[in-house]
Amino acid sequence: MVPAIMEETNMIKPRLQLVAWELTRRCNLYCAHCRASSEAGAYSGELSTEECRQVIDGIAEVGKPILILTGGEPLMRQDLFSIAKYAVGRQLRVVMGSNGTLITQETASRLKEIPLTRIAVSLDFPSAELQDKFRGRPGAYDAAIAGINNTRQAGMEVQVNCTLTQLNIGYLDNLLTLALDLGAVAFHPFLLVPTGRGKGLEGVALSPQQHEEALNRIYDMQEKMGGRIFFKPTDAPHYVRIMKQRGKGGEARAASGKPGHAADAISRGCLAGSGFCFISHRGAVQGCGYLTVQAGNVREQPFKTIWEDAPLFHDLRDLRNLKGKCGLCEYKRICGGCRARAYEETGNYLEAEPYCIYQPPAQTEDPVNA
Repeated sequence: MVPAIMEETNMIKPRLQLVAWELTRRCNLYCAHCRASSEAGAYSGELSTEECRQVIDGIAEVGKPILILTGGEPLMRQDLFSIAKYAVGRQLRVVMGSNGTLITQETASRLKEIPLTRIAVSLDFPSAELQDKFRGRPGAYDAAIAGINNTRQAGMEVQVNCTLTQLNIGYLDNLLTLALDLGAVAFHPFLLVPTGRGKGLEGVALSPQQHEEALNRIYDMQEKMGGRIFFKPTDAPHYVRIMKQRGKGGEARAASGKPGHAADAISRGCLAGSGFCFISHRGAVQGCGYLTVQAGNVREQPFKTIWEDAPLFHDLRDLRNLKGKCGLCEYKRICGGCRARAYEETGNYLEAEPYCIYQPPAQTEDPVNA
């Protein structure tokens, strides 16, 4: 029998902090890394406005997480404003992930009135030529910059996202400078998860060693910047291990000491199924947008039932299920490894994180996992 204290240590208690909701798969761009392989054409079977309200009711029944409205490009959906307003009315904190190109002054004002508290815009290169090529449309860079400026003028916070590969890792300092110049409050580098159209970038994905170097570099950049801007590497659960190793412990906020936005908290590395989930345009609930294993569908079950009872989520919350070196790692409670990368690499979402170079001491003591 497993002692109660060990049982508690091995279980991640679920607390819903973030929900990313793919309101639509439609997009006006054709980005090289898109996990959804989004295109401009219509997608059948998207949740109706009324179904969206029911989903929001279900989320509010579980807790008050940050609701990230995303896509595709969420502004391609005409009822975005009414859906967001309904969510705010249910006391959810609503933010949006966008490519920025459709955020006119009028659109920004309407989003502020809802109110949205933050808009994240993706900039993967610090120049128009490279950004437009990566995003699949001439003028994408200039339109995104205009969208960011319109967002700030309307009085909303801006967050700059980028997806790091070998194509742009050399521009990391330039991207940080650009984010600062644009008045962004946060800079979130994403580490590529090769799903959807992003599979075509596998050949330029950072190697495990480059992942480690990039995350240590981001740590150094954050230390240097202090409270001027907040870094939150995403799809990089081993960053929490690096923070622990380098002296910041398992959690951190911006060094300015200001309360900040809840999205700026760094807690556990992989929150899939324990603090975070993803809802697709057709209602499928997943651990995250990259982990293409369904926990359920809100058209078939209430969101609360899926969150509390889905076997997938129970698997992800029990650390004893982790295999390979992740199962042996002393950092598994604060890191957990990327379950989406493990699934893409092996077909098993409980296998070891393939992009982490750390070798836990227990691995050398276990010949089966060595």
